[in-house]
Amino acid sequence: MSTPSAASVPLVPPLSALHRAAPVLPVLAVIALMGLPAETDSGATPADLTCGLVLLWAAVCTVRRARRPLARTAAVVLGLPVVGIAVSATGAVTPGDAITGLARYLQVFVLVPLAMVLLVRDRRDARLVLWGLAGLALWQGAVGVHQYLTGTGASYQGAYIRAVGTFGPHDVMGMAAVVASGVVVLTGLALGTGGRRQRMAAAVCALALLVPLALSFSRGSWIATAVTCGAQLLLAGVRRAVKVFAAGAAASVVLVGGFGVGGSVLQERLTSITQVAGAPDQSVVDRYTMWAASIDMWHEHPVRGVGLKAFPAYRDSHASLALSSGSDTEGDGQAFRRQPLLSPHNMYMLLLSEQGLLGLLTVAGSWLALLVCALRRLRRAGRARDCALAACGLLLWQLVNFLYSDIGGPSTTLTAVCFGVAAWWSLGGRSAGCADLRLRRGAAIGRRPSATPSWLVAPRGEAADGHSPAPLQGPTGPAAESDPR
Repeated sequence: MSTPSAASVPLVPPLSALHRAAPVLPVLAVIALMGLPAETDSGATPADLTCGLVLLWAAVCTVRRARRPLARTAAVVLGLPVVGIAVSATGAVTPGDAITGLARYLQVFVLVPLAMVLLVRDRRDARLVLWGLAGLALWQGAVGVHQYLTGTGASYQGAYIRAVGTFGPHDVMGMAAVVASGVVVLTGLALGTGGRRQRMAAAVCALALLVPLALSFSRGSWIATAVTCGAQLLLAGVRRAVKVFAAGAAASVVLVGGFGVGGSVLQERLTSITQVAGAPDQSVVDRYTMWAASIDMWHEHPVRGVGLKAFPAYRDSHASLALSSGSDTEGDGQAFRRQPLLSPHNMYMLLLSEQGLLGLLTVAGSWLALLVCALRRLRRAGRARDCALAACGLLLWQLVNFLYSDIGGPSTTLTAVCFGVAAWWSLGGRSAGCADLRLRRGAAIGRRPSATPSWLVAPRGEAADGHSPAPLQGPTGPAAESDPR
């Protein structure tokens, strides 16, 4: 059998890569727009508005594919939060609060994850999104380090040294969330089964992002990142985890104990994590007080809560006198501002107080179902282990971080994208993946799958994903992957 010469192989058109990535381009646009400076008093950000384009594009792509978009499990898991959110919206203080609260919750936990399940088709699409999140984290981290070195960040103990990225002093948690998500994504890619260059680049970038994460002075993000990366290491292999933990402990002893790396401010912030019971600072006191107020609200309205966005209206009547009037925000170029405490800074407490037991079971129950499905698919990930570890890590980071934060502010769009990546991995229908695999097999051997519409079949010499088909291989080749994603 004669082997075709290189000259006979058709050249890939220059725009084929862009055409191949077309379904996830709106998602990448959302990620890119999160790197723009956020306005202090703005409601919807450009990234929020672009989420509407993502939903529209997902609807168009679904209609073009002419097949059932979701499996039954995906429909149930993603539709479950709608019940609790809709019921609690009826108890909002004003119609405006009901509309804005309903739109926000549906955007973050239902619509954007649903759109990403429909748009992200395989590992190549997922890697584009994951590297997009990593690029955003590197950009925000670079801005944050510059703010610390030049004293142009948010105010912390009288100095403008807190790294906040482009989110500004009014959202001091924004950059920490972005950078921490980047660390989790890059850790998953470094521990996966991708190419050696990808794993080395991901490992180096993850280590670099630890610097701006530390300079964010966000204790909640530190805890969530440590827990998540530790879990990723254990899932990738116990032996590797032990080696990495030992190397990290040794490096910490040498850098901190031997060379004194880490300023006194950073060391004091790290030490304060263990001082939540003895002599906590005012921010911890405020948090505990609002948690107690949330439980008190739930006791009065156990089933459906006080209503969406109603926590501020009920806060003062349920909180003790230990609660301060607000938190102080100030930064270079931004005047001093007293920011009111409008939420308990705990997503689970926020659900319990505003949506009651019904909202906690439906919304948080959906998150738990996503985590269970993600871990089950991780066991049989095969060659998709890099995307699997990153997706599971993003979901776990959000669930742990929700113990110390909630949704709100410009960085909320990041939460929607992270849940979207997790939903793709957890709920991406096996039937959809098998359809893509059959198309590639059919294109590789020169025949058309019988159940596929003619307008979905790629031209001769080109696979359905826009790339030249690889030659058919044996049982260990790409066509034999256990999970086509």
